[in-house]
Amino acid sequence: MLTVYGCPNTRSFRAVWALEEAHANYDYVFVNLFKGEGRQPGFLAINPGGKVPALQTEDGILTETGGILLWAAERFPDAGLMPTAPTARALAYRWLCFGLTELDQPLWTIAKHRFALPEKRRLPAIEDTARWEFDKAAALLAQRLAQSPWLAGEQFSIADIVASHCLAWAQSAKLSLEGPLLPAYLERCFSRPAAQRAQAREAAAKEARP
Repeated sequence: MLTVYGCPNTRSFRAVWALEEAHANYDYVFVNLFKGEGRQPGFLAINPGGKVPALQTEDGILTETGGILLWAAERFPDAGLMPTAPTARALAYRWLCFGLTELDQPLWTIAKHRFALPEKRRLPAIEDTARWEFDKAAALLAQRLAQSPWLAGEQFSIADIVASHCLAWAQSAKLSLEGPLLPAYLERCFSRPAAQRAQAREAAAKEARP
């Protein structure tokens, strides 16, 4: 049995979404990061970084969403989360890396300096630069989506999970998505049944806690 350690409204959604795409059998353990549970000894024994997601597999614990998504694509090849054609596969790798480094990074910078870091470590003025960085990356994403329905070509992949989750994160952080392409892409990704099941799974796990 696989076990996801996660928290709604965090990157753990990406891992759950991938497992739902694969129709995998897994448990979900809610780690309430907003009440400090990520820093408790029990969870630090699972992930010393204190972050979610963490995935318990038959071979041990995996952390970091990129690694977990790649594992899921390899572990469940029938889910089609990674193209098999060499060029499309390379594109999936390319845009997965882009999502993790160019889209996620400025959003995490904004979150850290709004609330995640200790107050004395926050630099509110950095948000303007982070917004500029995100806008540049989002424009490149839109250019790609003007050429292809999915980031790897004709096939949905784990790169789309990361990119669309970053767009949703941007919206929740009150960043604008310029033009029609990105909102339409976000809606198309999040309307997938697996994405909807992932949202419901995380919400149910949170509601089940007293």
